[in-house]
Amino acid sequence: MNAPISSSPATAAPSAASVHGTVDARFAAVREELAAVAREEPGLSAQLAVRLHGRQVADLWTGPGVTGDSLFALYSSGKGAAHLVTALLVQDGVVDLDRPVARDWPEFAAAGKAGLTLRDLLAHRAGLLGTPEGLSSAELADERRLAELLAPLPPAWAPGSGYGYHAFTVTALTGEVVRRATGRTLQEHYAERLRVPYGLDFHLGLPETEEPRYLPAQPAPAAAAGPVPAGLTALAFNTHADPPTDLVAYANTRGVRAGGSASSASVGTARGLAKLYAAAISPVDGRAPLLGPEVLAEFTTPHSPGVDLVTGERDHFLLGFEAQGVRYGSLSARAFGHSGAVGAQSFADPATGLAYSYTRRRFTPGGGGGAPENHRLIAAVTTAIRREGRSAR
Repeated sequence: MNAPISSSPATAAPSAASVHGTVDARFAAVREELAAVAREEPGLSAQLAVRLHGRQVADLWTGPGVTGDSLFALYSSGKGAAHLVTALLVQDGVVDLDRPVARDWPEFAAAGKAGLTLRDLLAHRAGLLGTPEGLSSAELADERRLAELLAPLPPAWAPGSGYGYHAFTVTALTGEVVRRATGRTLQEHYAERLRVPYGLDFHLGLPETEEPRYLPAQPAPAAAAGPVPAGLTALAFNTHADPPTDLVAYANTRGVRAGGSASSASVGTARGLAKLYAAAISPVDGRAPLLGPEVLAEFTTPHSPGVDLVTGERDHFLLGFEAQGVRYGSLSARAFGHSGAVGAQSFADPATGLAYSYTRRRFTPGGGGGAPENHRLIAAVTTAIRREGRSAR
């Protein structure tokens, strides 16, 4: 399993869809699967990065003008980075999962929320999805302002009675707890503890110097437009606002990318996210895994059983992170990560040492939650891992 990895060029298949980059010979089927995906979706611009026990085994990309260094809008993928920072602060004893939020953030106690804890926020149980009148793009992009607007509001459901995906707001809430407890923002902690020391090409606040590498997000084909959200779904995704939030225009606004909302404005590469998740569970760059056994177990334990009131997904969350084992049957129950609205998907699986990231430029037909091709790509990866394990024995 831990044999030295030798990379070889991923030469293009003789078709209109070319896949570039490198892949370990034992994972050649992963390159072939990405090539098949690209052939089936003309014009697809995507990246795929895979690490096993910290080591890179695939670094691939496809699409016009795309390289492994191209930066894509990755939306909610930033939640994974923010939750990892929070897990590290819990591990350090700096924040307490079961401490009432209002002890550090007194304004939060309004409207019956005095008993809610940081654990409740991470588990999407707070019921603070948005504001009744809707939010402007500037407000969505400013997590400090968003926290200020949410603090006095009543929850959308009685505390303890349900959970629902806080699409735009979860890291504004957890980030305010972190800021009050430490005097620093989630984004500052992320840069200092993760992005800079590991050289991660994944950003919560894109520097202007990196803008030339940014490839603007593209909308899904018009024919793929689905029904207009209503109720709690509309509140969570701000489609009840006037005008409703246009996610493509939102990400393609320089001020949004610069602001670096962890819930909605992350920018980066598949390489950056795969390395982030690898570092969480495996030795990377000569450093020990970031998460110790106790906090890893805490954050990979299911916290929100039942149906998500916003997305309709069942058993959607671990602690902060999405429960990837529920979505992808070849992963373990402890696989943790986060998708991005454009169809991106990234995670780590402690059971196998796998770290995976798939990014794409164009919105997938049908919306986020991880583009459908992730099922095929992840299956190719996990099949290769099982084969390697058998050959090692």
